Amino acid sequence: MMHPEMEVFTPEKAGGKKFLEPVYPSTEKLKTRGLNGRAIGKLTLALLHLISAKDLPENLPEAIVKQYRFISRFDAFCNIHFPATDELYMHALRRLKFEELFFSQIRLGIIRGERHRFSKGWVFDKVGDLFNTFYNNYLPFELTGAQKRVLKEIRKDTGSGKQMNRLLQGDVGSGKTIVALLSMLIAADNGFQSCMMAPTEILAQQHFNSITDLVKDMPVVVKMLTGSSKVKHRREVLKSCEEGTLHILIGTHAVIEDKVIFKNLGFAVIDEQHKFGVAQRAQLWKKNTMPPHVLVMTATPIPRTLALTAYGDLDYSVMDELPPGRQLIATAHRYEQARPQVMDFIKEEIVKGRQAYIIYPLIEESSKMDYENLMKGYEEVKSFFPEPKYWISMVHGKQPAEQKDTNMQRFVNGDTNIMVGTTVIEVGVNVPNASVMVIESAEKFGLSQLHQLRGRVGRGSEKSFCILLTGSKVSNDAKERLKILCATNDGFKVAEKDLEIRGPGDIGGTRQSGLLDFKLANIVQDKVILEAAKKAAEAILEEDPDLSSENNLPLKTYLQLQKGKTVWSKIS
Repeated sequence: MMHPEMEVFTPEKAGGKKFLEPVYPSTEKLKTRGLNGRAIGKLTLALLHLISAKDLPENLPEAIVKQYRFISRFDAFCNIHFPATDELYMHALRRLKFEELFFSQIRLGIIRGERHRFSKGWVFDKVGDLFNTFYNNYLPFELTGAQKRVLKEIRKDTGSGKQMNRLLQGDVGSGKTIVALLSMLIAADNGFQSCMMAPTEILAQQHFNSITDLVKDMPVVVKMLTGSSKVKHRREVLKSCEEGTLHILIGTHAVIEDKVIFKNLGFAVIDEQHKFGVAQRAQLWKKNTMPPHVLVMTATPIPRTLALTAYGDLDYSVMDELPPGRQLIATAHRYEQARPQVMDFIKEEIVKGRQAYIIYPLIEESSKMDYENLMKGYEEVKSFFPEPKYWISMVHGKQPAEQKDTNMQRFVNGDTNIMVGTTVIEVGVNVPNASVMVIESAEKFGLSQLHQLRGRVGRGSEKSFCILLTGSKVSNDAKERLKILCATNDGFKVAEKDLEIRGPGDIGGTRQSGLLDFKLANIVQDKVILEAAKKAAEAILEEDPDLSSENNLPLKTYLQLQKGKTVWSKIS
Protein backbone atom coordinates (compact mmCIF):
# COMPACT_ATOMS: atom_id res chain seq x y z
CA MET A 1 0.00 0.00 0.00
CA MET A 2 1.58 3.29 -1.10
CA HIS A 3 1.65 6.14 1.45
CA PRO A 4 -0.75 4.72 4.02
CA GLU A 5 -2.19 7.29 6.41
CA MET A 6 -1.77 6.00 9.92
CA GLU A 7 -2.89 7.19 13.28
CA VAL A 8 -1.47 5.48 16.34
CA PHE A 9 -3.98 4.79 19.08
CA THR A 10 -3.23 6.36 22.44
CA PRO A 11 -5.50 6.24 25.49
CA GLU A 12 -5.29 10.07 25.81
CA LYS A 13 -6.86 10.55 22.38
CA ALA A 14 -9.82 8.46 23.37
CA GLY A 15 -10.23 10.32 26.65
CA GLY A 16 -9.10 7.24 28.55
CA LYS A 17 -11.80 4.99 26.99
CA LYS A 18 -11.10 2.36 24.40
CA PHE A 19 -13.65 3.48 21.82
CA LEU A 20 -14.10 1.96 18.43
CA GLU A 21 -13.38 4.82 16.02
CA PRO A 22 -16.55 6.12 14.32
CA VAL A 23 -16.44 7.21 10.66
CA TYR A 24 -18.63 10.16 9.66
CA PRO A 25 -19.38 11.17 6.08
CA SER A 26 -18.22 14.65 5.10
CA THR A 27 -18.19 16.69 1.87
CA GLU A 28 -15.42 18.44 -0.06
CA LYS A 29 -16.77 21.84 1.00
CA LEU A 30 -16.86 20.88 4.69
CA LYS A 31 -13.37 19.40 4.48
CA THR A 32 -11.95 22.70 3.20
CA ARG A 33 -13.39 24.33 6.35
CA GLY A 34 -11.62 21.74 8.49
CA LEU A 35 -14.75 19.64 9.08
CA ASN A 36 -13.67 16.20 7.99
CA GLY A 37 -15.04 12.96 9.46
CA ARG A 38 -12.69 13.08 12.43
CA ALA A 39 -13.59 16.68 13.31
CA ILE A 40 -17.30 15.81 13.19
CA GLY A 41 -16.49 12.90 15.52
CA LYS A 42 -14.83 15.27 18.02
CA LEU A 43 -17.85 17.58 17.96
CA THR A 44 -20.23 14.65 18.47
CA LEU A 45 -18.16 13.38 21.40
CA ALA A 46 -18.14 16.87 22.95
CA LEU A 47 -21.90 17.09 22.50
CA LEU A 48 -22.52 13.72 24.13
CA HIS A 49 -20.43 14.85 27.13
CA LEU A 50 -22.68 17.90 27.48
CA ILE A 51 -25.97 16.03 27.69
CA SER A 52 -27.38 13.51 30.14
CA ALA A 53 -30.09 10.85 30.14
CA LYS A 54 -32.83 13.39 30.90
CA ASP A 55 -32.05 15.24 27.62
CA LEU A 56 -32.87 12.07 25.67
CA PRO A 57 -35.90 10.74 27.57
CA GLU A 58 -37.28 7.26 26.97
CA ASN A 59 -39.80 7.09 24.13
CA LEU A 60 -40.75 3.41 24.37
CA PRO A 61 -43.20 2.02 26.95
CA GLU A 62 -41.43 0.37 29.88
CA ALA A 63 -43.03 -3.01 29.11
CA ILE A 64 -41.41 -3.09 25.65
CA VAL A 65 -37.99 -2.05 26.98
CA LYS A 66 -38.20 -4.91 29.52
CA GLN A 67 -39.63 -7.47 27.08
CA TYR A 68 -36.84 -6.98 24.51
CA ARG A 69 -34.13 -6.13 27.07
CA PHE A 70 -33.29 -2.88 25.33
CA ILE A 71 -30.63 -0.54 26.67
CA SER A 72 -31.86 2.99 27.49
CA ARG A 73 -32.30 5.53 24.72
CA PHE A 74 -29.44 7.67 26.03
CA ASP A 75 -27.10 4.66 26.18
CA ALA A 76 -28.16 3.67 22.67
CA PHE A 77 -27.15 7.09 21.29
CA CYS A 78 -23.83 7.06 23.16
CA ASN A 79 -22.98 3.54 22.00
CA ILE A 80 -24.03 3.97 18.39
CA HIS A 81 -21.45 6.80 18.16
CA PHE A 82 -18.72 5.69 20.58
CA PRO A 83 -19.23 2.07 21.61
CA ALA A 84 -16.89 0.76 24.26
CA THR A 85 -17.33 -2.79 22.90
CA ASP A 86 -18.72 -4.51 19.82
CA GLU A 87 -21.46 -5.99 21.93
CA LEU A 88 -22.65 -2.58 23.14
CA TYR A 89 -22.64 -1.33 19.55
CA MET A 90 -24.93 -4.24 18.51
CA HIS A 91 -27.29 -3.49 21.45
CA ALA A 92 -27.49 0.17 20.39
CA LEU A 93 -28.12 -0.76 16.76
CA ARG A 94 -30.87 -3.23 17.62
CA ARG A 95 -32.62 -0.75 19.90
CA LEU A 96 -32.53 2.14 17.38
CA LYS A 97 -33.64 -0.03 14.44
CA PHE A 98 -36.58 -1.30 16.47
CA GLU A 99 -37.48 2.28 17.40
CA GLU A 100 -37.58 3.42 13.74
CA LEU A 101 -39.71 0.50 12.60
CA PHE A 102 -41.94 0.61 15.67
CA PHE A 103 -42.81 4.30 15.24
CA SER A 104 -43.52 3.89 11.53
CA GLN A 105 -45.96 1.07 12.43
CA ILE A 106 -47.54 3.13 15.23
CA ARG A 107 -48.11 6.06 12.87
CA LEU A 108 -49.61 3.84 10.17
CA GLY A 109 -51.75 2.10 12.78
CA ILE A 110 -53.09 5.43 14.03
CA ILE A 111 -53.97 6.54 10.49
CA ARG A 112 -55.71 3.24 9.81
CA GLY A 113 -57.47 3.30 13.19
CA GLU A 114 -58.75 6.85 12.64
CA ARG A 115 -60.03 5.88 9.23
CA HIS A 116 -61.82 2.87 10.66
CA ARG A 117 -63.33 4.90 13.49
CA PHE A 118 -64.08 8.25 11.92
CA SER A 119 -64.29 7.99 8.15
CA LYS A 120 -67.89 7.29 7.33
CA GLY A 121 -68.63 5.24 4.26
CA TRP A 122 -71.70 4.34 2.22
CA VAL A 123 -73.43 1.22 3.50
CA PHE A 124 -73.98 -1.58 0.99
CA ASP A 125 -76.37 -3.59 3.12
CA LYS A 126 -77.69 -6.08 0.58
CA VAL A 127 -76.57 -8.44 -2.12
CA GLY A 128 -79.31 -8.16 -4.69
CA ASP A 129 -80.59 -9.35 -8.07
CA LEU A 130 -77.70 -8.15 -10.24
CA PHE A 131 -75.03 -9.87 -8.16
CA ASN A 132 -77.03 -13.09 -7.72
CA THR A 133 -78.12 -13.30 -11.37
CA PHE A 134 -74.54 -12.85 -12.54
CA TYR A 135 -73.09 -15.20 -9.95
CA ASN A 136 -75.58 -17.98 -10.68
CA ASN A 137 -75.98 -17.66 -14.46
CA TYR A 138 -73.10 -15.79 -16.08
CA LEU A 139 -69.99 -16.41 -14.02
CA PRO A 140 -67.63 -18.02 -16.60
CA PHE A 141 -65.82 -20.23 -14.06
CA GLU A 142 -65.94 -21.36 -10.46
CA LEU A 143 -64.28 -18.75 -8.20
CA THR A 144 -61.04 -19.76 -6.50
CA GLY A 145 -60.84 -19.88 -2.71
CA ALA A 146 -58.72 -16.72 -2.77
CA GLN A 147 -61.31 -14.83 -4.84
CA LYS A 148 -64.11 -15.87 -2.47
CA ARG A 149 -62.06 -14.78 0.54
CA VAL A 150 -61.35 -11.35 -0.94
CA LEU A 151 -65.02 -10.87 -1.89
CA LYS A 152 -66.00 -11.65 1.70
CA GLU A 153 -63.52 -9.03 2.97
CA ILE A 154 -64.92 -6.45 0.54
CA ARG A 155 -68.52 -7.29 1.52
CA LYS A 156 -67.66 -6.90 5.19
CA ASP A 157 -65.91 -3.53 4.59
CA THR A 158 -68.64 -2.05 2.41
CA GLY A 159 -71.40 -3.06 4.82
CA SER A 160 -69.68 -1.69 7.92
CA GLY A 161 -70.58 1.98 7.54
CA LYS A 162 -66.87 2.86 7.31
CA GLN A 163 -65.10 3.85 4.11
CA MET A 164 -63.17 0.95 2.59
CA ASN A 165 -59.58 1.49 1.50
CA ARG A 166 -58.29 -1.89 0.38
CA LEU A 167 -55.20 -2.90 -1.54
CA LEU A 168 -55.82 -6.03 -3.60
CA GLN A 169 -52.69 -7.73 -4.72
CA GLY A 170 -52.91 -10.61 -7.12
CA ASP A 171 -50.35 -12.13 -9.40
CA VAL A 172 -50.73 -11.80 -13.17
CA GLY A 173 -53.84 -13.72 -14.24
CA SER A 174 -55.21 -14.42 -10.75
CA GLY A 175 -58.63 -13.01 -11.69
CA LYS A 176 -58.71 -9.57 -10.07
CA THR A 177 -61.07 -8.14 -12.73
CA ILE A 178 -63.87 -10.56 -11.88
CA VAL A 179 -63.59 -9.64 -8.17
CA ALA A 180 -63.81 -5.95 -9.14
CA LEU A 181 -66.88 -6.61 -11.32
CA LEU A 182 -68.70 -8.58 -8.60
CA SER A 183 -67.98 -5.76 -6.13
CA MET A 184 -69.32 -3.18 -8.60
CA LEU A 185 -72.51 -5.25 -9.03
CA ILE A 186 -73.02 -5.17 -5.23
CA ALA A 187 -72.70 -1.36 -5.45
CA ALA A 188 -75.30 -1.28 -8.26
CA ASP A 189 -77.66 -3.50 -6.20
CA ASN A 190 -77.47 -0.85 -3.47
CA GLY A 191 -78.23 2.02 -5.84
CA PHE A 192 -74.64 3.24 -6.30
CA GLN A 193 -72.52 3.87 -9.38
CA SER A 194 -68.97 2.56 -9.80
CA CYS A 195 -65.96 3.64 -11.77
CA MET A 196 -62.79 1.83 -12.75
CA MET A 197 -59.63 3.72 -13.60
CA ALA A 198 -56.74 2.21 -15.58
CA PRO A 199 -53.39 3.82 -16.46
CA THR A 200 -53.51 3.35 -20.25
CA GLU A 201 -56.17 3.41 -22.98
CA ILE A 202 -55.23 -0.12 -24.06
CA LEU A 203 -55.84 -1.44 -20.55
CA ALA A 204 -59.05 0.58 -20.09
CA GLN A 205 -60.32 -0.75 -23.44
CA GLN A 206 -59.51 -4.27 -22.37
CA HIS A 207 -61.37 -3.96 -19.05
CA PHE A 208 -64.28 -2.44 -20.94
CA ASN A 209 -64.36 -5.28 -23.51
CA SER A 210 -64.14 -8.05 -20.94
CA ILE A 211 -66.70 -6.49 -18.55
CA THR A 212 -69.26 -5.62 -21.27
CA ASP A 213 -68.88 -9.14 -22.62
CA LEU A 214 -69.54 -10.64 -19.15
CA VAL A 215 -72.69 -8.56 -18.47
CA LYS A 216 -74.02 -8.33 -22.04
CA ASP A 217 -77.23 -10.22 -21.21
CA MET A 218 -77.92 -8.20 -18.05
CA PRO A 219 -79.53 -4.79 -17.45
CA VAL A 220 -76.17 -3.25 -16.50
CA VAL A 221 -75.05 -0.08 -18.31
CA VAL A 222 -71.26 0.06 -18.80
CA LYS A 223 -69.56 2.91 -20.65
CA MET A 224 -66.01 3.95 -21.37
CA LEU A 225 -64.34 7.36 -21.25
CA THR A 226 -60.75 8.12 -22.30
CA GLY A 227 -58.81 11.10 -23.58
CA SER A 228 -59.53 10.12 -27.18
CA SER A 229 -63.30 9.64 -26.76
CA LYS A 230 -65.21 11.55 -29.47
CA VAL A 231 -67.19 14.63 -28.40
CA LYS A 232 -70.60 13.09 -29.11
CA HIS A 233 -69.78 9.93 -27.13
CA ARG A 234 -68.29 12.00 -24.30
CA ARG A 235 -71.54 14.03 -24.04
CA GLU A 236 -73.63 10.86 -23.82
CA VAL A 237 -71.39 9.39 -21.13
CA LEU A 238 -71.40 12.58 -19.02
CA LYS A 239 -75.20 12.83 -19.31
CA SER A 240 -75.86 9.22 -18.25
CA CYS A 241 -73.32 9.62 -15.44
CA GLU A 242 -75.09 12.66 -14.04
CA GLU A 243 -78.59 11.25 -14.49
CA GLY A 244 -77.61 8.01 -12.78
CA THR A 245 -78.60 5.69 -15.66
CA LEU A 246 -74.98 4.55 -15.92
CA HIS A 247 -73.88 1.77 -13.54
CA ILE A 248 -70.18 1.39 -14.35
CA LEU A 249 -67.79 3.89 -15.92
CA ILE A 250 -64.44 2.55 -17.12
CA GLY A 251 -61.64 4.80 -18.30
CA THR A 252 -58.26 6.44 -17.92
CA HIS A 253 -57.43 9.69 -16.08
CA ALA A 254 -60.38 11.14 -18.01
CA VAL A 255 -62.81 9.77 -15.37
CA ILE A 256 -61.41 12.10 -12.69
CA GLU A 257 -61.85 15.32 -14.69
CA ASP A 258 -64.09 17.94 -13.07
CA LYS A 259 -66.60 17.65 -15.94
CA VAL A 260 -67.37 14.07 -14.93
CA ILE A 261 -70.21 14.35 -12.39
CA PHE A 262 -71.75 11.23 -10.89
CA LYS A 263 -75.25 11.08 -9.49
CA ASN A 264 -74.16 8.68 -6.76
CA LEU A 265 -70.62 7.26 -6.92
CA GLY A 266 -70.16 4.60 -4.25
CA PHE A 267 -67.33 2.38 -5.43
CA ALA A 268 -64.03 3.17 -7.18
CA VAL A 269 -61.52 0.66 -8.53
CA ILE A 270 -57.99 1.81 -9.34
CA ASP A 271 -55.99 -0.62 -11.45
CA GLU A 272 -52.17 -0.74 -11.44
CA GLN A 273 -52.26 1.91 -8.73
CA HIS A 274 -48.52 2.71 -8.76
CA LYS A 275 -49.01 4.38 -12.15
CA PHE A 276 -51.20 7.09 -10.54
CA GLY A 277 -50.11 9.92 -8.27
CA VAL A 278 -51.63 10.55 -4.87
CA ALA A 279 -53.29 13.77 -6.07
CA GLN A 280 -54.98 11.97 -8.98
CA ARG A 281 -56.41 9.30 -6.71
CA ALA A 282 -57.61 11.99 -4.31
CA GLN A 283 -59.77 13.47 -7.12
CA LEU A 284 -62.00 10.41 -6.89
CA TRP A 285 -62.78 11.13 -3.25
CA LYS A 286 -64.44 14.40 -4.22
CA LYS A 287 -66.91 12.81 -6.60
CA ASN A 288 -69.56 12.37 -3.92
CA THR A 289 -70.60 14.01 -0.65
CA MET A 290 -68.93 11.13 1.17
CA PRO A 291 -65.85 9.41 -0.36
CA PRO A 292 -66.61 6.21 -2.30
CA HIS A 293 -65.20 2.86 -1.20
CA VAL A 294 -61.80 2.39 -2.84
CA LEU A 295 -60.33 -0.87 -4.14
CA VAL A 296 -56.74 -0.42 -5.29
CA MET A 297 -55.52 -3.30 -7.48
CA THR A 298 -52.00 -4.20 -8.48
CA ALA A 299 -50.47 -7.12 -10.39
CA THR A 300 -47.00 -6.05 -9.35
CA PRO A 301 -46.40 -8.38 -6.41
CA ILE A 302 -45.24 -6.37 -3.42
CA PRO A 303 -43.13 -8.39 -0.99
CA ARG A 304 -44.87 -8.88 2.34
CA THR A 305 -42.18 -6.98 4.24
CA LEU A 306 -42.62 -3.96 1.97
CA ALA A 307 -46.41 -4.16 2.13
CA LEU A 308 -46.26 -4.14 5.96
CA THR A 309 -44.15 -1.02 5.90
CA ALA A 310 -45.33 1.01 2.96
CA TYR A 311 -49.00 0.06 2.82
CA GLY A 312 -49.68 -0.46 6.51
CA ASP A 313 -52.44 2.15 6.48
CA LEU A 314 -54.41 0.21 3.86
CA ASP A 315 -56.32 -2.98 4.49
CA TYR A 316 -54.54 -5.61 2.53
CA SER A 317 -55.84 -8.59 0.51
CA VAL A 318 -53.77 -11.10 -1.41
CA MET A 319 -54.96 -13.44 -4.15
CA ASP A 320 -52.40 -16.18 -4.32
CA GLU A 321 -54.26 -18.80 -6.37
CA LEU A 322 -54.55 -19.04 -10.13
CA PRO A 323 -57.91 -19.96 -11.70
CA PRO A 324 -58.29 -23.67 -12.55
CA GLY A 325 -57.04 -24.78 -15.96
CA ARG A 326 -54.12 -22.34 -16.00
CA GLN A 327 -50.80 -24.06 -16.63
CA LEU A 328 -47.42 -22.91 -15.37
CA ILE A 329 -45.35 -21.08 -17.99
CA ALA A 330 -42.14 -22.89 -18.95
CA THR A 331 -39.29 -20.33 -18.78
CA ALA A 332 -35.85 -20.81 -20.34
CA HIS A 333 -32.73 -18.69 -20.81
CA ARG A 334 -31.04 -18.87 -24.23
CA TYR A 335 -27.94 -17.12 -25.58
CA GLU A 336 -27.83 -15.19 -28.88
CA GLN A 337 -26.30 -18.14 -30.79
CA ALA A 338 -29.47 -20.17 -30.18
CA ARG A 339 -31.64 -17.58 -32.00
CA PRO A 340 -32.34 -19.79 -35.11
CA GLN A 341 -33.63 -22.61 -32.85
CA VAL A 342 -35.83 -20.13 -30.92
CA MET A 343 -37.32 -18.86 -34.21
CA ASP A 344 -37.93 -22.45 -35.38
CA PHE A 345 -39.73 -23.13 -32.10
CA ILE A 346 -42.02 -20.11 -32.72
CA LYS A 347 -42.78 -21.52 -36.20
CA GLU A 348 -43.81 -24.85 -34.65
CA GLU A 349 -46.20 -23.03 -32.29
CA ILE A 350 -47.67 -20.99 -35.18
CA VAL A 351 -48.32 -24.23 -37.08
CA LYS A 352 -50.40 -25.33 -34.05
CA GLY A 353 -52.41 -22.11 -34.46
CA ARG A 354 -50.73 -20.16 -31.65
CA GLN A 355 -49.28 -16.62 -31.59
CA ALA A 356 -46.07 -15.13 -30.19
CA TYR A 357 -44.68 -11.89 -28.71
CA ILE A 358 -41.13 -10.66 -29.31
CA ILE A 359 -40.28 -7.80 -26.94
CA TYR A 360 -37.35 -5.35 -27.11
CA PRO A 361 -36.15 -3.25 -24.15
CA LEU A 362 -36.54 0.50 -23.83
CA ILE A 363 -33.16 1.51 -22.51
CA GLU A 364 -33.25 5.20 -23.23
CA GLU A 365 -37.00 5.85 -23.07
CA SER A 366 -38.21 6.41 -26.65
CA SER A 367 -34.84 7.71 -27.86
CA LYS A 368 -33.55 7.32 -31.41
CA MET A 369 -31.30 4.40 -30.44
CA ASP A 370 -34.15 2.32 -29.06
CA TYR A 371 -36.16 2.97 -32.18
CA GLU A 372 -33.27 1.83 -34.38
CA ASN A 373 -32.79 -1.33 -32.29
CA LEU A 374 -36.47 -2.12 -32.58
CA MET A 375 -36.49 -1.51 -36.33
CA LYS A 376 -33.40 -3.69 -36.77
CA GLY A 377 -35.09 -6.38 -34.68
CA TYR A 378 -38.30 -6.05 -36.72
CA GLU A 379 -36.39 -6.52 -40.01
CA GLU A 380 -34.59 -9.55 -38.52
CA VAL A 381 -37.89 -11.11 -37.41
CA LYS A 382 -39.29 -10.49 -40.92
CA SER A 383 -36.33 -12.34 -42.44
CA PHE A 384 -37.20 -15.40 -40.30
CA PHE A 385 -40.96 -15.04 -40.91
CA PRO A 386 -41.52 -13.81 -44.49
CA GLU A 387 -44.94 -12.57 -45.68
CA PRO A 388 -47.43 -13.76 -46.82
CA LYS A 389 -46.83 -17.00 -44.94
CA TYR A 390 -46.58 -15.09 -41.65
CA TRP A 391 -48.00 -11.71 -40.59
CA ILE A 392 -46.40 -9.44 -38.02
CA SER A 393 -47.77 -6.51 -35.96
CA MET A 394 -45.48 -3.89 -34.49
CA VAL A 395 -46.26 -1.66 -31.49
CA HIS A 396 -44.02 0.99 -29.91
CA GLY A 397 -44.30 4.28 -28.04
CA LYS A 398 -43.59 6.54 -31.05
CA GLN A 399 -46.65 5.38 -33.01
CA PRO A 400 -49.79 7.53 -33.05
CA ALA A 401 -52.42 6.09 -30.66
CA GLU A 402 -54.71 5.01 -33.53
CA GLN A 403 -52.00 3.06 -35.32
CA LYS A 404 -50.95 1.45 -32.06
CA ASP A 405 -54.52 0.37 -31.32
CA THR A 406 -55.04 -0.95 -34.86
CA ASN A 407 -51.85 -3.03 -34.73
CA MET A 408 -52.73 -4.28 -31.26
CA GLN A 409 -56.26 -5.15 -32.37
CA ARG A 410 -54.98 -7.13 -35.38
CA PHE A 411 -52.95 -9.29 -33.03
CA VAL A 412 -55.82 -9.66 -30.56
CA ASN A 413 -58.14 -10.76 -33.41
CA GLY A 414 -55.60 -13.28 -34.66
CA ASP A 415 -54.96 -11.52 -38.00
CA THR A 416 -51.22 -11.44 -37.24
CA ASN A 417 -49.11 -14.32 -35.86
CA ILE A 418 -46.40 -12.29 -34.15
CA MET A 419 -46.37 -9.07 -32.16
CA VAL A 420 -43.04 -7.23 -32.15
CA GLY A 421 -42.96 -4.43 -29.60
CA THR A 422 -41.46 -2.62 -26.66
CA THR A 423 -42.66 -2.85 -23.07
CA VAL A 424 -45.82 -0.93 -24.07
CA ILE A 425 -47.53 -4.32 -23.75
CA GLU A 426 -46.25 -4.99 -20.24
CA VAL A 427 -49.54 -4.23 -18.51
CA GLY A 428 -52.75 -6.02 -19.18
CA VAL A 429 -52.89 -7.10 -22.85
CA ASN A 430 -54.97 -10.26 -22.89
CA VAL A 431 -54.55 -12.66 -25.82
CA PRO A 432 -55.34 -16.20 -24.60
CA ASN A 433 -54.11 -17.66 -27.91
CA ALA A 434 -50.56 -16.30 -27.49
CA SER A 435 -48.30 -19.06 -26.19
CA VAL A 436 -44.73 -17.78 -26.67
CA MET A 437 -43.06 -14.72 -25.17
CA VAL A 438 -39.52 -13.99 -26.38
CA ILE A 439 -37.77 -11.21 -24.43
CA GLU A 440 -34.76 -9.78 -26.28
CA SER A 441 -31.76 -8.52 -24.25
CA ALA A 442 -33.49 -9.92 -21.16
CA GLU A 443 -30.49 -8.98 -19.01
CA LYS A 444 -31.53 -5.30 -19.37
CA PHE A 445 -34.87 -5.80 -17.61
CA GLY A 446 -35.59 -5.84 -13.89
CA LEU A 447 -37.05 -8.96 -12.29
CA SER A 448 -40.56 -7.67 -11.73
CA GLN A 449 -40.76 -6.33 -15.28
CA LEU A 450 -39.67 -9.70 -16.71
CA HIS A 451 -42.33 -11.36 -14.56
CA GLN A 452 -44.99 -8.92 -15.80
CA LEU A 453 -44.03 -9.55 -19.42
CA ARG A 454 -44.08 -13.31 -18.91
CA GLY A 455 -47.64 -12.93 -17.60
CA ARG A 456 -48.84 -11.88 -21.07
CA VAL A 457 -48.77 -15.55 -22.11
CA GLY A 458 -50.29 -18.54 -20.34
CA ARG A 459 -53.70 -16.86 -20.33
CA GLY A 460 -55.42 -19.73 -22.12
CA SER A 461 -55.52 -23.44 -21.36
CA GLU A 462 -52.59 -24.29 -23.67
CA LYS A 463 -49.00 -24.81 -22.50
CA SER A 464 -47.06 -21.53 -22.78
CA PHE A 465 -43.38 -20.63 -22.98
CA CYS A 466 -41.20 -17.64 -22.08
CA ILE A 467 -37.74 -17.45 -23.64
CA LEU A 468 -35.18 -15.01 -22.21
CA LEU A 469 -32.68 -14.17 -24.96
CA THR A 470 -29.38 -12.52 -23.99
CA GLY A 471 -25.99 -11.71 -25.47
CA SER A 472 -23.11 -14.03 -24.62
CA LYS A 473 -21.72 -11.68 -21.93
CA VAL A 474 -24.07 -11.40 -18.97
CA SER A 475 -23.20 -9.94 -15.57
CA ASN A 476 -23.50 -12.14 -12.47
CA ASP A 477 -26.35 -9.98 -11.20
CA ALA A 478 -28.32 -10.46 -14.41
CA LYS A 479 -27.57 -14.22 -14.41
CA GLU A 480 -28.99 -14.39 -10.88
CA ARG A 481 -32.18 -12.60 -12.02
CA LEU A 482 -32.68 -14.89 -15.01
CA LYS A 483 -32.06 -17.97 -12.85
CA ILE A 484 -34.77 -16.92 -10.37
CA LEU A 485 -37.25 -16.38 -13.20
CA CYS A 486 -36.55 -19.78 -14.73
CA ALA A 487 -36.96 -21.42 -11.32
CA THR A 488 -40.34 -20.01 -10.24
CA ASN A 489 -43.65 -18.72 -11.60
CA ASP A 490 -44.66 -17.30 -8.21
CA GLY A 491 -44.73 -13.50 -8.41
CA PHE A 492 -44.40 -13.11 -4.64
CA LYS A 493 -41.19 -15.16 -4.58
CA VAL A 494 -39.91 -13.13 -7.52
CA ALA A 495 -40.72 -9.88 -5.67
CA GLU A 496 -39.00 -11.03 -2.46
CA LYS A 497 -35.87 -11.90 -4.45
CA ASP A 498 -36.07 -8.60 -6.32
CA LEU A 499 -36.18 -6.76 -3.00
CA GLU A 500 -33.17 -8.75 -1.75
CA ILE A 501 -31.13 -8.04 -4.87
CA ARG A 502 -32.00 -4.36 -5.33
CA GLY A 503 -32.61 -3.40 -1.71
CA PRO A 504 -35.55 -1.27 -0.64
CA GLY A 505 -34.01 2.01 -1.86
CA ASP A 506 -35.09 1.49 -5.45
CA ILE A 507 -38.59 0.52 -4.49
CA GLY A 508 -39.27 3.78 -2.65
CA GLY A 509 -41.21 4.87 -5.72
CA THR A 510 -44.00 2.42 -4.96
CA ARG A 511 -45.31 4.92 -2.47
CA GLN A 512 -45.16 8.71 -2.63
CA SER A 513 -44.06 9.28 0.93
CA GLY A 514 -40.94 9.11 3.03
CA LEU A 515 -41.99 5.87 4.64
CA LEU A 516 -38.93 3.92 3.62
CA ASP A 517 -36.35 6.57 4.43
CA PHE A 518 -35.07 4.81 7.53
CA LYS A 519 -31.70 5.92 8.83
CA LEU A 520 -30.64 2.52 10.19
CA ALA A 521 -33.36 -0.05 9.59
CA ASN A 522 -33.43 -2.06 6.38
CA ILE A 523 -36.71 -3.82 5.76
CA VAL A 524 -35.04 -6.73 3.98
CA GLN A 525 -32.23 -7.50 6.41
CA ASP A 526 -34.23 -6.52 9.50
CA LYS A 527 -37.32 -8.55 8.68
CA VAL A 528 -37.36 -10.11 12.15
CA ILE A 529 -37.19 -6.71 13.90
CA LEU A 530 -39.92 -5.39 11.56
CA GLU A 531 -42.27 -8.26 12.46
CA ALA A 532 -41.62 -7.70 16.18
CA ALA A 533 -42.17 -3.93 15.87
CA LYS A 534 -45.41 -4.45 13.96
CA LYS A 535 -46.70 -6.92 16.55
CA ALA A 536 -45.83 -4.60 19.45
CA ALA A 537 -47.43 -1.57 17.74
CA GLU A 538 -50.63 -3.50 16.97
CA ALA A 539 -50.94 -4.79 20.53
CA ILE A 540 -50.60 -1.28 21.99
CA LEU A 541 -53.08 0.33 19.56
CA GLU A 542 -55.64 -2.41 20.05
CA GLU A 543 -55.65 -1.81 23.78
CA ASP A 544 -55.22 1.97 23.72
CA PRO A 545 -55.99 3.52 20.29
CA ASP A 546 -55.55 7.10 21.56
CA LEU A 547 -52.36 6.32 23.51
CA SER A 548 -54.00 7.96 26.52
CA SER A 549 -52.89 5.51 29.24
CA GLU A 550 -50.02 6.43 31.54
CA ASN A 551 -47.84 3.58 30.21
CA ASN A 552 -48.04 5.00 26.70
CA LEU A 553 -47.35 8.60 27.70
CA PRO A 554 -43.67 8.51 26.52
CA LEU A 555 -44.95 7.31 23.15
CA LYS A 556 -47.55 10.05 22.81
CA THR A 557 -45.13 12.79 23.90
CA TYR A 558 -42.52 11.61 21.40
CA LEU A 559 -45.04 11.48 18.53
CA GLN A 560 -46.24 15.01 19.31
CA LEU A 561 -42.64 16.25 19.26
CA GLN A 562 -42.12 14.60 15.87
CA LYS A 563 -45.33 16.02 14.38
CA GLY A 564 -44.79 17.99 11.24
CA LYS A 565 -41.40 16.42 10.54
CA THR A 566 -42.85 13.76 8.26
CA VAL A 567 -45.61 14.13 5.70
CA TRP A 568 -48.10 11.35 6.28
CA SER A 569 -50.31 10.89 3.28
CA LYS A 570 -53.74 9.65 4.21
CA ILE A 571 -54.60 8.75 0.65
CA SER A 572 -54.38 5.19 -0.57
